[in-house]
Parts: sequence; structure tokens; C-alpha cells
Amino acid sequence: MSFIKQKKLGQVFLKDQSFVNKIIKAGQINEKDLVLEIGAGKGILTQALLKTKAQVIAIEKDPGLVKFLKKRFKNNSNLKIIQGDIRDFLISDSQILKSNFKVIGNIPYYLTSHLIKLLLELEKQPKDIILMIQKEVAQRIIQKPSKMNLLAISVQFYAHAKIISYVPKTAFSPKPKIDSAIIQITPFIDIKRTKAAKQSFFKIVKAGFKQPRKLLINNLCLNLKIDKKIIEKSFKKLNLPLNIRAQNLSLDQWTCLSLLLINNKL
Repeated sequence: MSFIKQKKLGQVFLKDQSFVNKIIKAGQINEKDLVLEIGAGKGILTQALLKTKAQVIAIEKDPGLVKFLKKRFKNNSNLKIIQGDIRDFLISDSQILKSNFKVIGNIPYYLTSHLIKLLLELEKQPKDIILMIQKEVAQRIIQKPSKMNLLAISVQFYAHAKIISYVPKTAFSPKPKIDSAIIQITPFIDIKRTKAAKQSFFKIVKAGFKQPRKLLINNLCLNLKIDKKIIEKSFKKLNLPLNIRAQNLSLDQWTCLSLLLINNKL
């Protein structure tokens, strides 16, 4: 059965089975799992997931591929195929997911940051997230101080992240222009934060990274409209040098700084 590749959907299809095996192994997928597969494509990952006997919900936006998948896997009772945009599904229909579900996917590069944010902010967070994403983005996500960035903070606030494997462009058809990476993002299960606390934290972090080349104290003062003396006092309590930049703070330091500034009634 043939279908027309949709360029606007950023479609590239994984063809190297060895990387499929790495994804399945990293996720420790078994018959007790419910797996949300994002962007099922031609079904190379879907087939491997079904062999584990896990229950699979596969989301695919391309109607031609949905038709292809339904024909290919018509005899698999442990598979539910849904046509639609994963972003809409997570916002409107994610209630069909039970607790501790796992997420697997080879996702379009343009979706990466927004999609990870949606997953990590779900009321019922996934137990594990394993995604094929752009290599450079994966490397940004796992950065530590002196190379921290807003994306790294945004992911590490919710989860532990590590790169499982790098994937060359030759592992895909059609061949993309850049290499990829398999990243595993495992949400923390014992940390509960209020919506207000999360909003305040990210308000401060975004202000700090607004102009990364500027000193952090100047960014915070300018973007949060806080008296510089208050920020200086907070820095001193945390033993932060006044000339530090946003990328040099650890997640723990950002957390402590945000608490101090919140107490000053941002």
C-alpha cells in the first residue's frame, strides 16, 4: 500500500532495527505496560512494541499512514490507532491514559520542546519518556552548569534526562540533514509542586535567561522589576557572585533563588 509523504509534517522514517531495539530496551517495555507511541509512521516501532505484548496507543497525524497502519496491524488486539495531532490529544483526550504509562516516539524536530513540555506538565505524568529527537537538542537538554539553558532547566525541573544513543542520519529514510539522538526522560515521582510555585519558578528562570550574555542580576532586575538591592541580598545568601550569568546556576540554585525572590512577593 502506498501513501504520499507529507513534507509539512517533517516526516522521516527510522529504518535501522538496531536503534528500535535500543529504544525498547531502554524503556523496559513488557506486557504490563501501556505505551503511548507518538508518530507511528510506517510502524517499525509499533511492531516492536506489539511484540512485547504491551498495550499500545499509537497517535499518527497523517491520514494516509493511519490507513496503512490499520491494514498492517489489523489483527493486533493490543493496538489502538488514533488519527490526530499529539498536541491536541494530550490537551483534550489524555484521560484515556492510565497512571504510569510510557511514551515512545520518533518525533518531528519542530515539535520537540513544546511536546516535552506538554508531557511533563500532564496531570498524570508518564512513568518514562523515550524520544528520538535532534542530536543538538538532546545535548542541550542534559547540560549542566556552566552551559545550562532554558530548555535544560525546563526539563530537569520535572525529570532526569540522559542520552541513550546517538543516531546517524543514515538510519532514516528519507535521510535528514542532521543526526538524531535517543533521549530518555524519567519524571520525578516524589516531587509535588503547586501550580503557583511552578509559575513563579519559571517566571524567574525565563527572566534570568532573557539575555543570556548579560549578568543574571541585571536580567532579573530589568525583567522582574525588582530592586537591585533585594536581588543582591538573595545572591549573598546563596553565595552567588554578583557577576554570575544564568548558565552558571544549577537547578538547585535556581530553586533556592526563586524561593527567596518569591518571598519578596514577586
